[in-house]
Amino acid sequence: MVRTMRNLVTCCGVVVFALAAAFAVHGQSSAADQQGGLVITAQPPSSALVGRSFSFPLAATGGATPYSWRLVDGQLPPGLKLHAHPGAISGVPATAGEYRFTVAVADSSAPRLQVQRVMTISVVAGLTIEWKQYPNVQGAILSGSVVITNQTGQDFDLTVVVVAVNDIGRATTLGYQHFTPAGEQPGPVIPFSSSPGLGTYVVHADAIAHHPGGRHIYRARKQTSQPLPITQH
Repeated sequence: MVRTMRNLVTCCGVVVFALAAAFAVHGQSSAADQQGGLVITAQPPSSALVGRSFSFPLAATGGATPYSWRLVDGQLPPGLKLHAHPGAISGVPATAGEYRFTVAVADSSAPRLQVQRVMTISVVAGLTIEWKQYPNVQGAILSGSVVITNQTGQDFDLTVVVVAVNDIGRATTLGYQHFTPAGEQPGPVIPFSSSPGLGTYVVHADAIAHHPGGRHIYRARKQTSQPLPITQH
């Protein structure tokens, strides 16, 4: 009977230690959740768009208001800012990409409760340009094609220019298009072809767009990774 009680005490001690370790790993967030205290309730934000105003409210429950928010780790998308009061991430995203960061909220109680959450904001470029047919040389002809994608959901006023630049900086236009692609629709394939003359060329494909009446200018570029030599007339 004595041995059984000792085993039970040992077992319980292990359980208590394991629970204490778990709380230590999760920090204040776990303790607050267990006590029905401060909890971040904001849902993961939807994707943002380069050049378009973005606002994501941060929300929490429990503890004592007002709350104070701060960024504790990671990076917000360039152009966005975290506002400590009342709690929001807003601005105009400038650079496409996926940004992972950690926010913390503290309440006004004494001692203050604080919890953290990892969040991710994906910023979509709005305008992309890709090679459909990678530039190549056949005899004296330098040709290829590009395809444009409008990811904004609105119509664009779009200009596409493709040039070949030789080793002394002389540029030759290979293709030019100006049109209005519909939002969220794959753009047409834009071919280009010309005979820029003897030399070694780097091909640049540039897309520039804006929404009619809008201020933001969308830009996208592709460039050949290696110079292309033309050795025939």
